[in-house]
This record gives sequence, C-alpha cells and structure tokens, in this order.
Amino acid sequence: MHAVRRHILEILKESGGATVAELAERLDMAPVSVRHHLDILQGDNLIKVGRIERTGSVGRPQQIYQLTDDADELFPNNFALLATSMARQIKQILPPEQVEAVFHSLADEMIAEVDVAALAALPLAERLDRVIDFLNERGYLARWEPCVGDGDSYMLYKHNCPYAGMAGEHRELCMMDQMLIDRLVGAHCDRTTSVANNDRCCTYRIDGESRGIPVDLTLRPQEILVAA
Repeated sequence: MHAVRRHILEILKESGGATVAELAERLDMAPVSVRHHLDILQGDNLIKVGRIERTGSVGRPQQIYQLTDDADELFPNNFALLATSMARQIKQILPPEQVEAVFHSLADEMIAEVDVAALAALPLAERLDRVIDFLNERGYLARWEPCVGDGDSYMLYKHNCPYAGMAGEHRELCMMDQMLIDRLVGAHCDRTTSVANNDRCCTYRIDGESRGIPVDLTLRPQEILVAA
C-alpha cells in the first residue's frame, strides 16, 4: 500500500476520525493531494464519511473520515496467538475427557447454525453444495467432485485451514473439523489427506454406501485424532 495512504489509515485509527484539513496538517500536504488519496481509500472501502460537522454558524460543513471494518483487518492483531495460548491452557488445566468435550461443544455450536434435518433430506449432490457454501462462508476454500470411475462416491476438498499454525500442535482442531464435516454430510467421511500433516489440502472421501447411515456421535475423538 502507498505510504501516504497507510499513514492516513494510521491517523484515522489513532484519532477515530479526521477532516481533510486535519489530515493535510498532519501529513504536511496540500488538501487537494489528501483528497486524491482519500478517494482511492474510499474506492477500496477502507474509509467512509462517518459524520458531517459544522464549526460555527458559517462556512462549509466538514466531512469526518473514519475507518471501515475492512480497514481494521489491515492492522496487526494477536488473535492467533491468543487462540493458541488458550488451547494450550485448556489442555494443561482440564483432563483429556473435558478437553474433548470442549472441542466437541465447539463443533456443536457451529453446526447449530444449520438445519441438519432439512440438509439430510436433500439429494447428496445438493447437500454437498450446501455444505460447501457453509464451509466457504467460514474461509475453508472448499469444493467437491465425483470420484473418477466411481459415480457413487465423492471427494470433498478444503484448500484452506482457518486454524493454520495451530492444528499441528492442537490436533483437537482436526477432530473438531472432522465432526463438523460428518454432521453436515450426514455420514462419516474418511479423511485421506490433512494440511496439519503438510499435505496440500484436507481431503475427505464420501462413499455412496455410507449415505443415509447416521453419524455415530459417540465416536471417541481419539479415534479421529489417529486418522489426523
């Protein structure tokens, strides 16, 4: 990003909002040049006119520029570090069965957003389309395709791991994802590759013969972790 535009974002982050005149003074630039950069930032949906203020009873109202939610994502955060530390603390403090219960509950919380019964009533291809939409809304970069030479089986691919950097140390996240996929598809899906094992993507095979077989929710997470 252009250094001036980056500086404008930093000023708005620090101040909570600023006018063209205030930005020009902070940047030691002509207002017309500042407006040029503001136009670009607005076009990129990084800033917005948050409000309009008038100083005194005369003169033109002043537009107050503020950051958008998209701009906040450009600033560093410690979410990954915090999540990793919290997972480590949970595993140090709680016994294994309670750790498993925590991650199982996280999978349940995510699946609660879906009408699983309605999903299960759909033809498998349509169901997989819905599953892919659900996963991609959460950053998994997923897709599915029929198995070559076996039209009754399918492969589901997740090309992005939202927990990259954590799953290698905390395989419970792989277990949580496995439970999530199984519940969405409606049958146990055999994971054949895993990003946590340095594979290019996570791959799940869905055999036609397993369709309609209820997912065994009593399957112990340790059994899934072995496959990870």
